[in-house]
Amino acid sequence: MATSQADHSDLAEPAEENSTAPSINLQPDPDDITSPFSSPEQRDMFILKKEVKDKGATEDELPSGRFADRELSWMRFNERVLEQSEDRDLPLLERCWFSTIFSSNLDEFYMVRVAGLKRRIAAGIASVAASGLTPRQVLDGITAKSRELTTRQVKAFRDELLPALHAEGIHLRKWDDLNTKQQAVLTEYFQRRVFPVLTPLAVDPSHPFPYISGLPLNLAVVVRNRATDKQHFARVKVPPSLPRLVNVDTLLPENTGIAVEDIVASKSGATFVPLEQVIAAHLDQLFLGMEIVESHTFRVTRNEDLEVEEDDAENLLTAMETELLRRRFGPAVRLEIAEDVSQPVLDFLVQRLEITDADVFRLPAPLDLTGLNDLHDLDIPHLKYPKYVPVTPHGLAEYESASAGDIFASIRSHDVLLHHPYDSFSTSVQHFIATAASDPHVLAIKQTLYRTSGDSPIVSSLIEAAQAGKQVVAIVEIKARFDEEANISWARKLERAGVHVVYGMVGLKTHCKLSLVVREEAEGLRRYCHVGTGNYHPKTARGYEDLGLLTCDRDVTQDLTRLFNQLSGYAPRTTFHRLLVAPVSIRTGLIERINRQVERKKAGEDAYIGIKVNSIVDEAVIDALYRASQAGVPVDVVVRGICAIRAGVKGLSENIRVRSILGRYLEHSRIYCFGPEGDEEVWIGSADLMHRNLDRRVEALVKIVDPGQVAYLSKLLRTEASDKTSSWHLRPNGQWVRHNYGKKGKRLLDIQTMLMKNASGRVTGRKIF
Repeated sequence: MATSQADHSDLAEPAEENSTAPSINLQPDPDDITSPFSSPEQRDMFILKKEVKDKGATEDELPSGRFADRELSWMRFNERVLEQSEDRDLPLLERCWFSTIFSSNLDEFYMVRVAGLKRRIAAGIASVAASGLTPRQVLDGITAKSRELTTRQVKAFRDELLPALHAEGIHLRKWDDLNTKQQAVLTEYFQRRVFPVLTPLAVDPSHPFPYISGLPLNLAVVVRNRATDKQHFARVKVPPSLPRLVNVDTLLPENTGIAVEDIVASKSGATFVPLEQVIAAHLDQLFLGMEIVESHTFRVTRNEDLEVEEDDAENLLTAMETELLRRRFGPAVRLEIAEDVSQPVLDFLVQRLEITDADVFRLPAPLDLTGLNDLHDLDIPHLKYPKYVPVTPHGLAEYESASAGDIFASIRSHDVLLHHPYDSFSTSVQHFIATAASDPHVLAIKQTLYRTSGDSPIVSSLIEAAQAGKQVVAIVEIKARFDEEANISWARKLERAGVHVVYGMVGLKTHCKLSLVVREEAEGLRRYCHVGTGNYHPKTARGYEDLGLLTCDRDVTQDLTRLFNQLSGYAPRTTFHRLLVAPVSIRTGLIERINRQVERKKAGEDAYIGIKVNSIVDEAVIDALYRASQAGVPVDVVVRGICAIRAGVKGLSENIRVRSILGRYLEHSRIYCFGPEGDEEVWIGSADLMHRNLDRRVEALVKIVDPGQVAYLSKLLRTEASDKTSSWHLRPNGQWVRHNYGKKGKRLLDIQTMLMKNASGRVTGRKIF
């Protein structure tokens, strides 16, 4: 979710690296990552250890090589995702699902991060990153790692997933492997469903090279004019609107009305054919009178990052819509193409797409393994995770019931801590907002929206509230990457319903997860609120691990009132009681609390720092953690994605333990814990430890004060960091090592499985750890 316990005292490089590492008296050029080091990480560790050895790492002077590279660390994260697809202990279709996640992650990484690197290199902006690497060095490292991982993914698909699928009655076949009857029914399918959608685009003096959109599959086709004997290039786009994997069996007349899952379970199983192969087999129908010389699948990835000069944009919404139109014409940054492509066709595409050979990935068919999602959608329970039904959280219901209780009365009696997806989003957060919308005593609702679904009940509730005459304010972040178009769409829908829509603050993304309800009660106005770590998105709430707090505490609701006023109006001097808010106070607030633990340790008291985030990159916070480690403070960091910390380095970070958990649910919550057990200070919220979160976003952390909730979150974090829990361990050499089993071969604790099993215990208040 590897067979040895972590060993913090083992600070030497692994034996396999000792044979290739240079001796200490070699003086390699730090700007040359090719020799004598096999990777940028190995180079950085050599420089770091030499610097620590030569001059030591004191509290006043930390070594320069102390930060891992952000981009290369992300590649390590995606490698952990790939390892999930290789895990034979996981259900088969979930392994396929992890393979699709690996591919889609890499797509987005190239569209944004690699595109940004290329842009900086082209512009001559060769600033050195905190890791000490130049953009060119980072790009070379990404390219090498991408080739390694995609090759590994293909091998796992070919050697493990395909045979396992075949054994379960799921047969992925090529066109030439089909019998005559199967080919005939697919020909009919092509003529009826596919052919009308296709548009072949020729390239000749009267037809310029067509624009090729990012990510969809294409066929590069070479045809010969029989009359002139001349060859021509054409491109056929594989329609993304049609199923990528076509099931042959459900097209047969004798199987009418039979579910594909039932065919999979039959003796012969079910046969699936990639759509691009069906199209390739019928190219003669697209190019009548021409000879098909060759055809090959390919796929282009383009720069799809957005750049909006907000200071110059009188209307941010209009500016974003304009930039979205430009996105589709971004330059190409990667070409994936079938490995059997001829050199002339490859050279032609490289030239026309204006890329280099380094941007080309030649891979065996089928390309784009995100198509395996079609198989994951099959309802075959024994090949997937067991179904889990979230429970109504403890504090909102003492027992499961079909009828909802009085949520405002529950919040008045005590703060309610939510832990999704183990706690139901629909019976907590969604119910809170829906009740506020329909309650005649509610006067106003204020809500931040970063990502949500197109048919979101949250949006519907806000519209209902506005139409009922309530004051409704929605702080909409239309710059949420890859959700910009969707956010613009429902933002306009909200405006038409009378909701006051505010598009955040100039220069800052509004990433905090907040909801505030103002209600008229017998004692006067009372405010209720929700502060969370995850988006108000019902679908992702079923697959993301997140935390939230429902409260009517005066300090918190007053803080949210001030923050909403700051977001929608002008309140630059706002101060807060139980919130830390970026870009003003989160970095300084966290460093201050880290330093307090250092002072405790120096005074001979117990101290502890625990952090759970999606990513940790911020150099100032990392340096504070290094100094805490040097002072002897134990530091636990649980990080799902990017990690720039170097853990376990003698003289620098031997007291820092870094773990990563990937599993059925995406670990998305953020927890900050300071102090030993029984004397903790705990915060939760939306902020990761990255520059963008701390400097360029509006983020909020809320302090948890209920002793039981503090103990729960502290124990959760400590359990996730424990050597007894299944996770990846960050080694001093920068490598991540998976630990699934203990020394005696016993499976380590799967934290997500444990939380699912014990969710009912939270309803009754039973201790779960």
